Amino acid sequence: MKTISRHFYGDSEKTAFSISIVENMKEDYGLFVWPCSIVLAEYVWQHKLRFSGNNVVELGAGTCLPGLVAAKVGSNVTLTDDANRLEVLGLTWGVWDASIFSLHPKIILGADVLYDARAFDDLFATVTFLLQSNPGSVFITTYHNRSGHHLIEFLMVKWGLKCVKLLDGFSLLPSDKAARLSGNIQLAEIILNHEQIEETSSSGAR
Repeated sequence: MKTISRHFYGDSEKTAFSISIVENMKEDYGLFVWPCSIVLAEYVWQHKLRFSGNNVVELGAGTCLPGLVAAKVGSNVTLTDDANRLEVLGLTWGVWDASIFSLHPKIILGADVLYDARAFDDLFATVTFLLQSNPGSVFITTYHNRSGHHLIEFLMVKWGLKCVKLLDGFSLLPSDKAARLSGNIQLAEIILNHEQIEETSSSGAR
């Protein structure tokens, strides 16, 4: 069954723009606007000046709400998802084909991409490659607490990353949007841990 969800952005006085998305939960989990996407899209809207004019890549985009909001506020956006089902740009995590080398993001977005522990290493390998290839870039992700902070922390250490911002997702939302969602959602900003990389390099040089 297909439904249409509508998402509005603006201040209390005026709507700046709205985005309508066709959802089809029966066909694919990726064809539904999950709460993490709503939180991340709101974060993009609230930080629109930071996004405007920058290259943005959304990983595991699905219905693409965060990426679409980024485009609306002036980002140059590339939407990616599993290469088997997307024609905009197929990017399968952990697969090093030509598509990943063509990306030069300042900001990498990922909403609810930490849902399958079997894919965590592939995801973090892809994120790490993009961060290393684009100095000064950042990975901004929203995830449910079901993902487990301890596992995410372990993976960040393993891949030489660190979290520089961790927020309660619901604290970002206007009350009317928060009232329609449930769960325990976190937003994290993740960058390369240069200190750890330097330590590893020094150890290898000895």
